[in-house]
Amino acid sequence: MLPRHAADRLRTALADRPVVLLHGARQAGKTTLVRAIAEERGARYVTLDDLTMLAAARDDAAGFLAGFAEPLVLDEVQRAPELLLAIKAAVDRKRTPGRFLLTGSANVLLLPRLAESLAGRMEIVNLWPFSQGEIEGAVEGFIDAVFTDAPPVPGRSSSSVRLTDRILRGGYPEAFSIESAERRRAWFDSYVTTILQRDVRDLSRIEGLTELPRLLSLLASRPMAQLNFADLSRGTGLPQTTLKRYFALLETVFLVRLLPPWYANIGKRLVKTPKVLLTDTGLAAHLMGIDRGRVAEDRGLLGGLTENFVAMELVKQAGWSMDPPTLYHFRTHEGDEVDFVLERRGGMLVGIEVKSAATVTAADFKGLRTLAELASRRFHRGIVLYTGAEIVPFGATLFAMPVEALWCWGTQPGVRKKVKP
Repeated sequence: MLPRHAADRLRTALADRPVVLLHGARQAGKTTLVRAIAEERGARYVTLDDLTMLAAARDDAAGFLAGFAEPLVLDEVQRAPELLLAIKAAVDRKRTPGRFLLTGSANVLLLPRLAESLAGRMEIVNLWPFSQGEIEGAVEGFIDAVFTDAPPVPGRSSSSVRLTDRILRGGYPEAFSIESAERRRAWFDSYVTTILQRDVRDLSRIEGLTELPRLLSLLASRPMAQLNFADLSRGTGLPQTTLKRYFALLETVFLVRLLPPWYANIGKRLVKTPKVLLTDTGLAAHLMGIDRGRVAEDRGLLGGLTENFVAMELVKQAGWSMDPPTLYHFRTHEGDEVDFVLERRGGMLVGIEVKSAATVTAADFKGLRTLAELASRRFHRGIVLYTGAEIVPFGATLFAMPVEALWCWGTQPGVRKKVKP
C-alpha cells in the first residue's frame, strides 16, 4: 500500500488518548491503514461489517467489549452506536492511552448521539482518498509554505501524469489502481450504489431513498456552486425540507462537503452562502459523464472540477499542517471573489484563486486585491494557481503559480512511487 500521511498522526494520538477515531468515506483506505497499525501494536482487529460481530455488538455492547483483549481496533463502529456508550464507560474506569482505535464511514460530528458519547475522551483523525503527495511518495508542505515569508520557489512533479488525468482518476485507492477507464466506471457505479443503498439507509432508517442518486448527480454537475436549496428543489422536484435531510445524509457519509464563506464585520456586503464540493473529483467526473474524450472536445468542462480538485488537496493537507488553517471562499455582492481563503488561528489570511488556463493576467488578481484591501494587515499572500509552468510575481505579495505547486512547493522528500500516466 502507499504510505498514508494520517498514519503518524494516528500513532501520536494513540500514545496519549484512550480512544482514537479514524473516519472518512468508504474505500478511502481506513481498513488497510488500521490493520497495519493493529499489526504494529499487537492489537486485535474486529470489523462490524461481519454480520455475526455486528449482531453481538448490538445485543450486548459491554459484554462484547469485555470478550476481547486490548488494545482493540473496531472497524465501521457507526454500525453499532451502542458500542460507544460501552467504550465511554470502559474509558471512564481506566483512561489508559491507546485502548481503542475506531473507524467510521459516517461523520460522527454530524451524528449528535455518537459525537456526545465520547466528547473529551476521543481524538478524531480524518482520512480522505489519496492526496497527490501520497501518490508521489512525499509529504506536501504547500499550506505551511504559503504562510511563510519565503518567496515561492519552483518545483516539479516526479511523475509525468497530466493534471487532467489526476482530476479524472480521483484518489480512492482501489479506483486509482484500475488502469481501464471502463472498469473504473464500473467501480464507481458499484461504489455509489453501495453507499446510497446500504450506508445511507443504515443511518437514516428510511426506505425508498430513490432520489438520492439524482441529487448527488445534480450536485456533481455543479462543482463549487453555491448551495441553493430552492434551485435544487426545482432541479429535482423535491421539497426543500426533504432536500435538506438528504443533503445532510450525503455530508454524513463524506460524499459532499461545504465550503463556508469568509466575511468580517467591516461594512461590506459579502455573500454568506456556502459552496458545495464533492470530496473526490474522480467520482464527480464519473457522475458528470466526463472522460478524456469529452475533455479533449471541451476543456471548459474542467473549470469547476479543477477548483474542486484544488479544494480537496487543501483540505487533505490541512490534516498534517503544523498550524492547520480553516478553509473558506470569498465573494462580494459586486462580484469580486476568491476561490479559497485560508485563515490561521491568529487571523493571518492567504487567498488562492484557481484558473484552468495556461496564462494569467493582472485582471485575474482582482478578487485577491479586494480581499487584501478588506483584510488589511491580516492578508499575507495571494496566489493564482494556473495550468502554466512558471512562477510569476504580480506584486510583492501576489503570485501566479502552477497547480502542481500544491504538491511540489514545501514538499518533504520521501520514497517516491512511479505513477503511470
